[in-house]
Amino acid sequence: MSSTASAAAPPCSPLLDIEMRRLAGEEVVNLCEAYQGQVILIVNTASKCGFTSQYEGLEALYSKYKDQGLVVLGFPSNDFANQEPGSEEEIEKFCRLTYSVEFPMFEKVNVKKGAASPLFERLAVAGAPYPKWNFYKYLIDRDGNLVDHYVSFTKPDDRKVVRAIEKLL
Repeated sequence: MSSTASAAAPPCSPLLDIEMRRLAGEEVVNLCEAYQGQVILIVNTASKCGFTSQYEGLEALYSKYKDQGLVVLGFPSNDFANQEPGSEEEIEKFCRLTYSVEFPMFEKVNVKKGAASPLFERLAVAGAPYPKWNFYKYLIDRDGNLVDHYVSFTKPDDRKVVRAIEKLL
């Protein structure tokens, strides 16, 4: 790579400069390299939760705005009431068959304070709370900065979520 090309590349956001494995796979992805420059909605998910139907709204957001630069990243977690007990293969099959999820899903992680994966630790350092339940949502701008977070009760199609995403696009 030429020095001009490397000088033109924006620096990696510390929030996103982390490697995560794709759900039920071997591929490891550096979130900065793959997604910086896009608007990102990070969500901790679960398949057996009262909020699981939010997969539908998350996929609708992703489908509607992906061509404008939005990506939704799902991170299954079994931290709350054993609501994601399955294997990664079972989770992937459930998401695909039940909700036709096409947005990127990553390895099953811990999200609670004290045992959280490095990504959720970094979200907390950036000023967001640790998830208190499944389907917490974290909005990241194109520069890799935390912009906002939304609790489980906030649906993906909530006006404040959609407006915030549209403003960043």
